[in-house]
Amino acid sequence: MNLSHPLPLRTCSSRWLLAGLVGLLSLSASAQSWPDKPMRVVVPLPPGGPSDIVLRGAAPKVQQLLGQPLVVDNKPGANGNIGTAEASRAAGDGYTWLWTTDTTLTVNPHVYEKMAFKASDLLPIMRASSFSQTLVCSPKAGLKTVAELVKKAKATPLTYASGGAGSPGHLTTELFSAAAGVQMTHVPYKGPAPAVQDMLGGQVDCGFLAGPTVLPHVRAGRLVALAVSGAKRSPILPEVPTVAESGYPGFDASFSLVLFTPKSTPAPIVQKMHDALAMALKTPEMTEKLAQSDQTVVADTPTEAAARLAVDTQRWGEVARRIHLRLE
Repeated sequence: MNLSHPLPLRTCSSRWLLAGLVGLLSLSASAQSWPDKPMRVVVPLPPGGPSDIVLRGAAPKVQQLLGQPLVVDNKPGANGNIGTAEASRAAGDGYTWLWTTDTTLTVNPHVYEKMAFKASDLLPIMRASSFSQTLVCSPKAGLKTVAELVKKAKATPLTYASGGAGSPGHLTTELFSAAAGVQMTHVPYKGPAPAVQDMLGGQVDCGFLAGPTVLPHVRAGRLVALAVSGAKRSPILPEVPTVAESGYPGFDASFSLVLFTPKSTPAPIVQKMHDALAMALKTPEMTEKLAQSDQTVVADTPTEAAARLAVDTQRWGEVARRIHLRLE
């Protein structure tokens, strides 16, 4: 008897089909029982910032809906690259998630020569919220509108401050400068706070900075708000027009907080997490909390999030190449 004789094709096909069905049933059972232990959310940013405010505000509702705690694990460093790399290497079992600003995936790959992860290693689950930058100027600059800024920038050298090379304010100003046909000298700082201080002192003329950072100074008359960078007006400065309303239709430099997961995470688990976070973000309490920090709830679908991230990746890649932005 020839024991090495191959099985009939029909028998082999049946066994492969059975193995596939067993795998699907196992995956379905795993997704139905998920989560059965605490989940870790890697935040590759320092604690206490806007990202933490949103995540920690939404966490109790998510925990209530899913029945397991969310453990926030801050892993800052290298503009988000360190924590993001760690999350990208995690098992796709629904117990490790990544919560970060979109620039970690839309900007960093263009400006860092070496990174320990690829954007394709991660699956976007949701753009949780969006926020823009506020264009403010020192009163010493004598500017009150975007049109005045553009006119002056074409006639005389102007400087602009940012929270650092590659920061949202830096990228937004360069995108605006290209749209307006002007050039201003970039003065980068280590964060928005020192940038604001020098603008208050008149050492720097203007800058696109985070709304909550500049709001107290705008209200006190120490800074002049000219415009906001997003497609819609700011919830904390509704009287200030957008750049688009100020003569540049279609201009939109807005940013997002995004939830990601390793790309191998099963779709049913992705859906359960998405639905729980969306419900948490859309409560009146969270909507108001985000508005007070100059953020708007988005809570879009994974498909919508991926589409927007693709657009932003192209937009900021073009800006980075044009200004030869490279970071180490």
